[in-house]
Amino acid sequence: MIIQNFRSSRENLELKQKDIADLFNLHFSTVSGWETGKDTIPIERLIDYANEYSLSLDYLFGIITTNKKYYPIKLDLLQLAHNLTELRLQNKYTQVEVAKKLNTSQSAYSHYETATNLIPTTFVYGLTKIYKPFSIDELFGRKQA
Repeated sequence: MIIQNFRSSRENLELKQKDIADLFNLHFSTVSGWETGKDTIPIERLIDYANEYSLSLDYLFGIITTNKKYYPIKLDLLQLAHNLTELRLQNKYTQVEVAKKLNTSQSAYSHYETATNLIPTTFVYGLTKIYKPFSIDELFGRKQA
């Protein structure tokens, strides 16, 4: 499962799957699919959830074991694209190398670095395997409170 701490965070907040479904105007079975790993939660929904309940993306993805307090994320594709590019360059990778590690094409990956498309949740998770140490919160420009 990509989002390791989604279910436990919901339970710690004493929320039911229906509560999360109501927040996103979805059927509770969609939330169940996210928790079981049957479906992948879209990154936009994960950010909304993290913002709503003051949860760290790093915590939700299982990069850190305890939640840190952050200011809400304001999704900015240009900032995200810049951060993706800087992260890749700092680690001395080409787009081709990163794309290969993510099992996608260079042209598809380049769309994330040019702010054409929002990077999907599965690729964000893949970045945690490529870059060490790595913060998803920092990738999205999130600041600690």
